[in-house]
Amino acid sequence: MKFADVPGHDDVKRRLREMADSGHIPHALLLEGPAGTGKFMLARAFAQYVHCTNRTPEGDSCGVCPSCRQHETFNHIDTVFSFPVIKRKGGGTTLSDDYIEEFREFMSKYPFMDFEQWLLALDNINAQPMMYVEEGAELVRRLTYMARRSDFKIVLMWLPERLKEETANKLLKLIEEPFGDTIFVMVSDMPRAILPTIYSRTQRVEVKRYEVAELTAILRGMGCDERLAYDLARVSEGNVNTALRLSELSEERAQQFTLFATLMRMAYQRKVLELRKWSEEVAKLGRETSMQFIDYSTRLIRESFLTHLHMPELLTLDSRETEFVARFFPFINEKNVEDLIRLFDDARRDIAANGNAKIVFFDVAVRVIMLIRRK
Repeated sequence: MKFADVPGHDDVKRRLREMADSGHIPHALLLEGPAGTGKFMLARAFAQYVHCTNRTPEGDSCGVCPSCRQHETFNHIDTVFSFPVIKRKGGGTTLSDDYIEEFREFMSKYPFMDFEQWLLALDNINAQPMMYVEEGAELVRRLTYMARRSDFKIVLMWLPERLKEETANKLLKLIEEPFGDTIFVMVSDMPRAILPTIYSRTQRVEVKRYEVAELTAILRGMGCDERLAYDLARVSEGNVNTALRLSELSEERAQQFTLFATLMRMAYQRKVLELRKWSEEVAKLGRETSMQFIDYSTRLIRESFLTHLHMPELLTLDSRETEFVARFFPFINEKNVEDLIRLFDDARRDIAANGNAKIVFFDVAVRVIMLIRRK
């Protein structure tokens, strides 16, 4: 991973480059900021730059020396990866190295480090991965005895906020009194959750969220068309992982939008027979998808009401939704917004309790007829 491979963050790259070029590298460096902003990519690029034996005049690693080639395959002998894992069935010690092959594949497929995808890689979406006490002891052991071929041994630690307290205590002495040839580069999505004893001993570098224009360009480079890329960039708050997940859901979101717009249009026109057919169509979606549609409807009602404030920065609408809400928002006002939201909340509760979906959604449609004209 070269600095050039990481989109944006020129100020952070410059700061990291200056550290390496000057030789004044802090023994414990923390890249902190929102998820999905490429922090771990920066950490990887920094490690490769430190180890590179033929840095370019432009201030990047060469990409072709033996050290760079080892970094590209996640196999550099003086680089250690430490990351949260789950305990394997059957007990025994639990180390990052137990999952190193899965982690290498994860870094390759998801360089922006989507935590949800890591949970899937661990085959347990409900897990709470941690770095256990054995991890701390293993790091101490490896850094004590590990032979090196470069000037520095580098630990790339993903999510130090998931260090168990006893693990952090194992590492504390190593961070307080480090070996002269050892650098910890930590990457955190939630720095406030890092144990204070660790956090206070790091030199922090803030990595800010991407601006809309930057994220749009990133998504365009990944193959998104211009309009979709812009819409995703607006609603994902600078998080590449969120944008990519929303991209996968764009077809589902389009279906939800069509159902919502159809409901509101036919309710305003009081087309009861068409609304009965609509309720049957929604009922066919199944319980989970139906509840997702209700959540979507509630969000669009809230955002329509917020449109009265004339503060577009509060909204998370895509272009198609924006066009619709620009015409629809006058019908959502202080006299009906609470009742509409309560109506959909009640419907969600009934669907979750295995209520008859056709009856529930037809009841919603009929009540919307009365509420949508309330002024």
